[in-house]
Amino acid sequence: SVYEMSGNECCLSTGEVIKVIGFKIKKLIASICENNEVSQFSAKVELPLNFPGLYKVVADKTPYVSIEEITRKVSIGPTRFGHPCFYSPEDIKLANFTVKHGEQITFNSVEVVNGTMAVNCVVVRNNQSHSFTLPLSQEGKFYECEDDQIYTLKEIAEWKIPKCRNRIVKLSNTLHMWDFSNPLPENFDGCLILMPVYEVQAVMKYRKDIVHILSDLDVEVKDITDCYDISSFLQPLSLEDVFERTSMEFPMVAEIMEGPSESKKPYNLLSSGKEIVIYKKYQAARILASEIRSDSPKRHFLIPMSYKGKFKRRPREFPTAYDLEIARSEKEQLHVVATKAFASPHKELFSVSVGDQFLVQQCQTSEILYEGRKKVVDVLACEQILSNTYKKVLLPMYMEGSFVEVIHDKKQYYLSEICKEFRLPFNVKVSVRDLSIKEDVLAAVPGLQFEEEITDSYLLISSASSPVESWEIPVYRLNMLVHLLSKDVQRVVPPVTKTTVEEISKEQYYMVRRYENQTLHPPPRPPKKPT
Repeated sequence: SVYEMSGNECCLSTGEVIKVIGFKIKKLIASICENNEVSQFSAKVELPLNFPGLYKVVADKTPYVSIEEITRKVSIGPTRFGHPCFYSPEDIKLANFTVKHGEQITFNSVEVVNGTMAVNCVVVRNNQSHSFTLPLSQEGKFYECEDDQIYTLKEIAEWKIPKCRNRIVKLSNTLHMWDFSNPLPENFDGCLILMPVYEVQAVMKYRKDIVHILSDLDVEVKDITDCYDISSFLQPLSLEDVFERTSMEFPMVAEIMEGPSESKKPYNLLSSGKEIVIYKKYQAARILASEIRSDSPKRHFLIPMSYKGKFKRRPREFPTAYDLEIARSEKEQLHVVATKAFASPHKELFSVSVGDQFLVQQCQTSEILYEGRKKVVDVLACEQILSNTYKKVLLPMYMEGSFVEVIHDKKQYYLSEICKEFRLPFNVKVSVRDLSIKEDVLAAVPGLQFEEEITDSYLLISSASSPVESWEIPVYRLNMLVHLLSKDVQRVVPPVTKTTVEEISKEQYYMVRRYENQTLHPPPRPPKKPT
């Protein structure tokens, strides 16, 4: 019979052999949550996985009764999402280590240890990491730890909804307006209970594509795993699966089973049925850049170091004197003009008028008279530029004004030169476009801010039939499935790599910045007014 559900057409004949390769959440049914229960006034609404917004995961109050149950129901894997954390209300005594009650246990991976399935775990105690394993047979009560990260709905669906359980989330931030009517109440900022609706991902013996079957399809099946040779089926691999292969296994030839949804070049070339050569896996640097504009939405880009265009500097803006101190460098003197007036409450410190120009010198301390008592405060020493002389002045570091940089440097820079000579963030405009790119998207942008250098995972690929050029594809931002072919790679050395500037969405931009900044300490806050 032919079944059609929500646009998914599938022909299932009696006796058809299907190999189930996975379960995937297709959509989420959401209800407004009050006191960890569905509100009696809440109607159920359907949310697609690309519904905008960022959400915090509320820790599940129901404990797991064994490590085996956790591994069966919770996603544990090599990516940054696959490291769930739990705690036990009782001490766990191991051969060489005791996990104290209430300590956060991070689950990193599942593997065979001395012939027994176990979970590799880490506990951080007094800033020191302690690694150990817990066998799947370990019983007890294990509760989810509070999670201070924020996620998109798609990330929650893929990694943060345990099997056979619902998930409560709290809306943290709305990234952009939804194009269609919003199913949630206006200005909603509360909690939602998410109930997943699954689809079964399967392969058939004589088909090369992935079959998607909704879980509520009324069809009877029988498990014949133990009496059937499943090696005759194709083995689909995600880009993450390919990236986990050892470096010795590359290069390899693969056929695309399910191409990415992106229509931009070069991803539009990755259609189902196309054969590709995957030459190698590696980490590569990118410059995260955003369009400079006062209105939103801004465009965001990841620029490879191989970009051959040239840039000219554009003025930076600084909201406080503290930002001037952060931006100053030994290489050149920072020259700024004030665009907002500031009246100093202390006669020892300078009052700024619109149009005043300064050369920024250094941070120092100064004595001021405050309510009849002397106080020492942080100040920024500057030289005010007058018509034919300079005047030494002190600006309070807490000063909330507004300054715009005056650029004297007319030189054109390559991307690598900017990264070497200047501190980011840094404002630029493309002055000479990259002629190796047919359509250089950066050339049309009036101004760019280089925000930071990031490192990401890539696969280097080319077409198997006409390997004229190769290009890099991001492992964690491109959804596609391939299966490996037992073909020899005709050309082991990859052809010339095509420079690709990747434009990313607001959600992807936020995720890139979030993970890059996880290990960094936040910058110190500017000093407050004396009290």
